[in-house]
Amino acid sequence: MSALAEEVSKLTDRYQTTVPSGVRKQLKLEKGDHIRYCIEPNGRVYIEPVRKSEYDPAVGAFLDFIEADIKAHPEHLKAFDGALYDRLKALVGDVEVDFESALSPDDE
Repeated sequence: MSALAEEVSKLTDRYQTTVPSGVRKQLKLEKGDHIRYCIEPNGRVYIEPVRKSEYDPAVGAFLDFIEADIKAHPEHLKAFDGALYDRLKALVGDVEVDFESALSPDDE
């Protein structure tokens, strides 16, 4: 088993840091790229590149909004019960959706 590579960087007064060159090279990062911080339950943190095809600032803002609302009002969360499932199934029937296929010009 090979040893883990280690890189160190320092936080500035504004909590900013430089991604060490070895990490930038390994992740093939360039200026202006986005990175994702992933935090495991045990506290270990790792970063990964967010490729342009994955990054959507509108989705990120929406997810941030949902997260803040859930934290502020956890009492609003409801279980996805059988009645709701039945209502949704009645609406869509047996429609199959391929999320990987391109949209038709009418749907764009």
